[in-house]
Amino acid sequence: MIERPPSHPAVPAPRIGVLLVNLGTPDAPEPGPVRRYLREFLSDSRVVEISSLLWQPILRGIILNTRPKKSAHAYAQVWTDEGSPLAAITRRQAGALQEALGDDVRVSWAMRYGAPAIGGAIDELVGEGCRRILIAPLYPQYCAATTATVVDAVGAHLARLRWQPALRFLPPYHDDSAYIAALAASVEAGIAALDFAPDTLVASFHGMPERTLHLGDPYHCQCVKSARLLSEAIGRPVEIAFQSRFGRAKWLEPATDALLERLGREGRRVAIFAPGFSADCLETLEELAIRGKEQFEAAGGREFAYLTCLNDTPPGMAMLEALVRRELAGWY
Repeated sequence: MIERPPSHPAVPAPRIGVLLVNLGTPDAPEPGPVRRYLREFLSDSRVVEISSLLWQPILRGIILNTRPKKSAHAYAQVWTDEGSPLAAITRRQAGALQEALGDDVRVSWAMRYGAPAIGGAIDELVGEGCRRILIAPLYPQYCAATTATVVDAVGAHLARLRWQPALRFLPPYHDDSAYIAALAASVEAGIAALDFAPDTLVASFHGMPERTLHLGDPYHCQCVKSARLLSEAIGRPVEIAFQSRFGRAKWLEPATDALLERLGREGRRVAIFAPGFSADCLETLEELAIRGKEQFEAAGGREFAYLTCLNDTPPGMAMLEALVRRELAGWY
């Protein structure tokens, strides 16, 4: 056996890494941190597909001077002792997955926008000996504005590395049986815990401009398929809607707020959930659970419930472990 020269730097034992990635969050529910977060997020050309020459003056001259205060107020309504709900839940998901996979695998987490950053998380994993890393974007449905931006960020960071690790990416899992089974278990448990029987179930997905569908993005189709498969699994209809409209462009429809107002006028009993989000966040806890309820009740509705995301619940973690183990086949 050839011994390592005395001057050779220490080399950690080879390991496998898993990096869970979610969208992002500001560091605090205050205008300054929210402004920094929005500047990074809304400057991504995949998120806002407008020429930067046209968009940047609007972003820096109007949006970043008006929206941070309003968004900070919204974040403050859902902030926890652990910080941002999205960051706290993603951290717990990484911890639970680490426990499930054992010491041969190093599990970490990052945010596409904000902290902890993807590049730093990759460097940390490599520093711990991870020469093979599974990047796991936690988006069940593929969208260029979410999944593809993770690949972009990973590629940009690897371009700066001399010794690059081998990589795999967790593919979209919108129709995976493990995902549908986890959703079904979560929705059914959520309904069973209510003090009323909902007659209408609404699956609210994050919205995208309609033009993205016509440009070939599979997101809309994958959302519709997820809702259809879930409906078949639980044996009852599921209405689909799209939330978080922004700007003047035509967005995917039906819009969640408009649907809730109609259901409120009709006196329906509603349970709404967000199957496109792997963890609860501003868009679910404030936009749906708080504002959605207000919109529903203002229209005359009485019985409304928001059902939480899969988060780090047993069904959610069983699904995530199954998906990750499958993608690590041959490595682990």
